[in-house]
Amino acid sequence: MSVYRKYPWHQVLLRRISAVTLGVLALPVMLFRRDRTRFYSYLYRVWIKTSDKPVWLAQSELVITVRNN
Repeated sequence: MSVYRKYPWHQVLLRRISAVTLGVLALPVMLFRRDRTRFYSYLYRVWIKTSDKPVWLAQSELVITVRNN
């Protein structure tokens, strides 16, 4: 049993649609900003998140699983 709650598919889909929409709308402004990598890194974290487990923990568990196989 996991301590973390997995989001339903419709919530993941809405998060991803909003991340893409925000990224496309912000593109003309972010082209001229110096901190655009931070902004798009945040959008990537929104895109990849499918549960309330921290993204870094999910990715490190995935790496451990791949290395053990």
